[in-house]
Amino acid sequence: MKSMKDLMLHFLQDIYYAERLSVKSYPKLVKAVGNEKLKQAFQEHKEQSEQQVERLKGVFEAMGKCAKGRTSAAMDGLVEECKEAIEDTEPGPVLDAALIACAQAIEHYGMARYGAMAGWAKQLGQDDVAQMLQKTLDEEKAFSGRLTKIAAQSMTQGAENSGKQDGHEDEKTEAEAEAPADKPKAKSKKK
Repeated sequence: MKSMKDLMLHFLQDIYYAERLSVKSYPKLVKAVGNEKLKQAFQEHKEQSEQQVERLKGVFEAMGKCAKGRTSAAMDGLVEECKEAIEDTEPGPVLDAALIACAQAIEHYGMARYGAMAGWAKQLGQDDVAQMLQKTLDEEKAFSGRLTKIAAQSMTQGAENSGKQDGHEDEKTEAEAEAPADKPKAKSKKK
């Protein structure tokens, strides 16, 4: 790469591949989750990602290039992590929590790419490209926030209790086991 335009095209091809892979992956997440709010969020984001792919085509066009992806080992790894979570985790709150974390990793990858490219486009005087990339960046941030909210509202408690229901209650740490029991507080004497 010899110029910022070359670098931007490289990252654009990377994120184009990533978004298209994301669109293919979300149906598996929708099928795997049990929480209805999360299922709906994943389905809606799949549809939003389809719009983002179309927007990326517009970015390529504005740059005078054909829309073309470049394999992203990072995105392949993030999608593989989702597959492993589905294969290795029992359906229920723990799997839902794992898939929230996996989806957020995917979104943060996209945010890093979109944020950098939006800044570069602005510096290169490509305001129309910068606006399209910024719009997608804003959508990615909003979705990540939505996942955080779902996790805080409904997933955390279910995931915490799931091990206890199965008889896998957390054992005390060594330090907790060796700590002296709380001593009753001495009553203060009035003078």
